[in-house]
Amino acid sequence: MEKELRQQAANLIKVVLFGPESTGKTTLSGQLARHYNTVWAPEFAREYLQKKWNNERKTCENSDILPIAKGQMEIENRLAKKADKVLICDTDLLETKVYSEEYYGGFVDPKLDEAAIENTYDLYFLTYIDTPWEEDDLRDRPELRIEMFNAFENALKKYHRPYILLQGNKETRLNTAIKAIDELINNNHNLSSFSESLNQ
Repeated sequence: MEKELRQQAANLIKVVLFGPESTGKTTLSGQLARHYNTVWAPEFAREYLQKKWNNERKTCENSDILPIAKGQMEIENRLAKKADKVLICDTDLLETKVYSEEYYGGFVDPKLDEAAIENTYDLYFLTYIDTPWEEDDLRDRPELRIEMFNAFENALKKYHRPYILLQGNKETRLNTAIKAIDELINNNHNLSSFSESLNQ
């Protein structure tokens, strides 16, 4: 796997907000980071593509996908060193892979394809489309929200990723996510304690 796309080892729980545009991923990422007093890895694609739009009035092209993937992993690996127990990821390379497939006729750069499958996370939160569509410079396909949602869920199933569907208002989603992460933290703590007792 290309070095720039590889996860660096980190003794952390990593969770991913995963799903179509305008489904509350960024809002929830910030809420969870505040709740756990940790950091969250923002979506590199938004900054990258907003700059491109501002400078060139061009949207995402096939040639942008690999630079976006590399930028995303740089952010994740850098912030993993600053996170406390949990790293909240606003996206991951599997999401980038799904977008590439959906927008470019099924094409995915082989380097991205390999990394998206090899990189691992403890849990995915799949955000449903029961949130209002918010227009901006980058978002498109509001009429294809259910098709995009299905593509994301199918990817989680295909690659056997553990996931929880988040629906409802912001408070309901936040509470569901916190309950799931708390269970991960408790299980991880119990496993660490068990491992330490074996090594004594």
